[in-house]
Amino acid sequence: MAALLFGCLVPSTNAETVTKALRIGVLYWSMNIPGQVAMRQGLEAETARINRNAKSNGSARVELLARVAGDGAAGIQRQIGQMTELIRLHPDVIIVQPTDNAALAGPLRAANRANIPVVAYDQYISGGKLAAYVTSDNYQAGFLDGEYIASLFPDDRQVGLVLVEYPHVSSTVERLDGFLDALKENSQSFRILKTYEAVQPDEGRRAGEAILRDFQKPGSVNAIFTVNDGGGLSMVDVLTKAGRSEIAVASIDGDPKSVANIRAGRLTRIDSAQFCGPLGAEAMKAAYAIATGKPIAQHTLVPVFPITADTLPRYPGWLGPIPQPFKKPWPARQPNWEGNMRAVE
Repeated sequence: MAALLFGCLVPSTNAETVTKALRIGVLYWSMNIPGQVAMRQGLEAETARINRNAKSNGSARVELLARVAGDGAAGIQRQIGQMTELIRLHPDVIIVQPTDNAALAGPLRAANRANIPVVAYDQYISGGKLAAYVTSDNYQAGFLDGEYIASLFPDDRQVGLVLVEYPHVSSTVERLDGFLDALKENSQSFRILKTYEAVQPDEGRRAGEAILRDFQKPGSVNAIFTVNDGGGLSMVDVLTKAGRSEIAVASIDGDPKSVANIRAGRLTRIDSAQFCGPLGAEAMKAAYAIATGKPIAQHTLVPVFPITADTLPRYPGWLGPIPQPFKKPWPARQPNWEGNMRAVE
């Protein structure tokens, strides 16, 4: 997807001074993970809204300086260079979706020294100081998955569980924590049979093939938790083609293909969906507030939605809007779903 550039100045036809455009650098992670593409769409739609308002009311416009890191280890290294490049350009604010929690610590500290505010979204950066952090409520996402999986099995049934995780970024770690905590809080007995690592389609495909090799007997795995649809969807494809329909899969993101799997009854039983568009929009709102001297919350959590066969009619899709609260149609110690945007102190 080509970067959208806003903020081209039009010469004034009178003596008034044209408001200077704000230059905001944006570092995206992947354009191969659909949820991240939707986050970009939300961010750039909010930028377009800001610029429409600026045209009518004379407020500051925005010019985006956009870069895409790409996937895997090469993407991590590329993003380090991209952030270093943006610091040299000295924009008013840098927005970044980190490819790795630790890798950007050095560039973040360099931005701090250069007095460039940094807004992180989706993932955190460990080290340095962020001006704002916007992310989905990832712990909530994992917890919703866990309590739903717990509702499918008797409490005294030990669930044979496979985890498809990704321990390199904060969001996926928080999702796994929430999932396991929900099983425990709902008194569900379980045993972790094996863990695999996947967050991208090729990794998910390899994980699916490994699961089939490691657990060849139907019924040897009861449930799989995968930390995102980026890897989870291709894993589900592999298992579906092998006829392993007895496995209950819980995933996170809300990819339309995963929604279709739930609708068709293909392995995936729950997918805690991000509101990707609103998440990207909130990151831009935070950056614009910082650049214009407005107060903001330093840490904002965007709610997630539990998609199951029963809740599908309530789900509006990645771009929202966020639905009204409702009672969960499965047994849960927390009976109501609340879709509140919230600031964390």
